[in-house]
Amino acid sequence: MARPGACRGRHRARPAGGKEGKEKDRSRAGRRPVIAGPLLFARYAFPPNERGLCGPADSAALRGHALAGQSGPGLVRLARGFAGAWPYLQLIAAANGLADPLDARVVEAYWVGNSLLENVRVADYGAFLDERFRARAGRGWESIAAAIPAGAVPHHSFHVFGVYPWTGLLRAGRTQPSLHVLDSCRIGWGRVVTADPLVVQRRPLTWDGSVLGLGPPAPSQVAPGFLTGLRPGEWVSLHWDCACDRLPAPQLLALRRYTALHLRLYNAPALARS
Repeated sequence: MARPGACRGRHRARPAGGKEGKEKDRSRAGRRPVIAGPLLFARYAFPPNERGLCGPADSAALRGHALAGQSGPGLVRLARGFAGAWPYLQLIAAANGLADPLDARVVEAYWVGNSLLENVRVADYGAFLDERFRARAGRGWESIAAAIPAGAVPHHSFHVFGVYPWTGLLRAGRTQPSLHVLDSCRIGWGRVVTADPLVVQRRPLTWDGSVLGLGPPAPSQVAPGFLTGLRPGEWVSLHWDCACDRLPAPQLLALRRYTALHLRLYNAPALARS
């Protein structure tokens, strides 16, 4: 049996209570539920957090909030502890006149992509990246800085392909574990083949020595995360081999679009890391 509620197969989901829990249960009928912003953030942030890769050390607390289906101050405090993602949420929210960085629209913009990203001014994004990453990027800063006026937006895929050091290591010839980390950390997408076990058709990240791209669809078994009632044919987002959310057509197109954008920027000769 698949075990919803974890990305490493260790925890079984409990029935959710409250309004948000009832909304989540509607997913069993095949519809995408309305999810509160903090809970949506938890779905995407939990897979790497469970592995100790980012965020607060208390992954059990993050899991507990997500399983209960109720957002609150405790979950907000945990979200603030994600030093990588939280500043991006603040930037996107401020650019759109939204007071809450965990507004569901903001959370979706960062992980999946939506029109809120287009409202972040180039100058503001440049200053944001300069303040946080210039010193630690070293020579790689030149490619980051060049990507900003070339069209980069504050989407998770740019942070993965443009800011993380793994892309530089890839160009330096260290294919593994660089390619595996990049493929796992980006938000991918897959079409459900079977629900239990959860197998999806997904396009893996590829590297031919000079170009980073997407290969042909291939089956991959992933953890269900906090999703229940998945059906063959549905599309889901993926993070570290874990399903995060259902992807209706607009969200699927947005995720593909912003991923393609930042792959194109990474592969542009003028922006390639030295």
